[in-house]
Amino acid sequence: MAVSANRLELLQIADAVAREKVIDRKIVLAAMEDAIQKAARSRYGSETEVRAEINPKTGEIRLQRLLEVVEAFENPATQIPIADARLRNPDAQVGDWIGEPLPPMDFGRIAAQSAKQVIVQKVREAERDRQFDEFKERVGEIVNGTVKRIEYGNVIVDLGRGEAIIRRDELIPREAFRNADRVRAYVYDVRREQRGPQIFLSRTHPQFMAKLFAQEVPEIYDGIIEVKSVARDPGSRAKIAVISRDSSIDPVGACVGMRGSRVQAVVQELQGEKIDIIPWSNDPATFIVNALQPAEVSKVVLDEDAGRIEVVVPDDQLSLAIGRRGQNVRLASQLTGWDIDIMTEAEESERRQKEFAERTQLFMDSLDVDEVVAQLLATEGFSNVEEIAYVGLDEIARIEGFDEETAEEIQNRANDHLARLEAEQDAERKALGVEDALHDVDGVTTAMMVAFGKEGVKTVEDLAGCATDDLVGWTERKNGEVEKNAGILDGFELSRAEAEAIVMAARVAAGWIEAPVEVEDEAETEAEEGEAERVDG
Repeated sequence: MAVSANRLELLQIADAVAREKVIDRKIVLAAMEDAIQKAARSRYGSETEVRAEINPKTGEIRLQRLLEVVEAFENPATQIPIADARLRNPDAQVGDWIGEPLPPMDFGRIAAQSAKQVIVQKVREAERDRQFDEFKERVGEIVNGTVKRIEYGNVIVDLGRGEAIIRRDELIPREAFRNADRVRAYVYDVRREQRGPQIFLSRTHPQFMAKLFAQEVPEIYDGIIEVKSVARDPGSRAKIAVISRDSSIDPVGACVGMRGSRVQAVVQELQGEKIDIIPWSNDPATFIVNALQPAEVSKVVLDEDAGRIEVVVPDDQLSLAIGRRGQNVRLASQLTGWDIDIMTEAEESERRQKEFAERTQLFMDSLDVDEVVAQLLATEGFSNVEEIAYVGLDEIARIEGFDEETAEEIQNRANDHLARLEAEQDAERKALGVEDALHDVDGVTTAMMVAFGKEGVKTVEDLAGCATDDLVGWTERKNGEVEKNAGILDGFELSRAEAEAIVMAARVAAGWIEAPVEVEDEAETEAEEGEAERVDG
């Protein structure tokens, strides 16, 4: 069958648009069909249901009017009686659609313009969908592009198949681009918006550095060396923690390269940003000591419940450990995920002496003992009266200069003090209006009830409505500084898990949730059953 010139041109146009916009040819043909249908409706009436089909091989256009099969015939433009429909198709049923061929039509100027708008719109939507799908898969990758223009400090980048933006705050400080400059950046987000997919790039993102190292260091690309974490002060300094899965390969040396060639390639791309390459360790203390390089560390004390760590450094290493404007300790904190407190050996010694004096005074006041006895208790590591009251007598009697009678007297005084304190606290919580039922919630003490009453938590329902953060507080980072927000039970040395257990127990007591059913370990149950059978036998 011969193909006429206009049909051939139609297919050529579809092929050209599909190639230019990098979209499927079927999508272009479907857009043309929609355009023809819209033009046909303007001629035959907007209520007419028209279907257009373009043969993808010949370019032939077929127009049909669709008529709904009905029992009660009302509108000849949209309906056909079931009797007439069965003359054309014996299997026709009410609700089916019957196609009726329409003659070919010539497009007027207005119809052609309207058809063109439909095609342009459909092709643009398909192009946007293609861009979104393509770049959504590339989130987390480095892309290369050309600077197209600068708008209010934001850099618009031509990626070939789409445009992306590097916002001003995602550029390295003092970095300047001009039109037609080549640029490398990290794809950190792709969003579908009204004006099309928006591709956001970054040169300050920590993962940009990690991906640059993966390009420069084959061992990282191959998975032999893993980048565990990255912390950056863009344009100034960065720390990157690496670990090797092969004990024969030094991860730091591999990242540095021969005469520093590998790390220098990354430094040049990041406009001279100084990079500390840190060996990662599973032990938090070791990792933090490594992260604070080049400063030397004397001692570290971890508080896992609070997520904080105290680092003691020699006096002459303090400024090096903190870094200019706190940069070194801030990056080490970001790298490790721990809040780091740095103090000198002199400050730590002074603090220890202060804590010792406070504990000594506490024991003197609470137990009515002289300074020497109080100091001996503090020296043995007792930090509060509760520990003395509940520890075994032999633990106290073992202290040099103490005997069993002395230990018993000290423990009795500790119990008497706690009983007086409990009575005072109970009277105070009653005065605050805290209900007795709170005492039945697992984990809640009288001292806690006083703290609850001062904050307006007076019933089991009030406690059930609290969050864990309300009890133990929370930390948030503002302007690079960690800010601690106090909770109701601040000072009670309560872990987040313990606080969460108290809240859940209150919700059970309030009837909001059911108590979790404790399931016995199957292995233990089977062992017990087997033991019972042997005994019976």
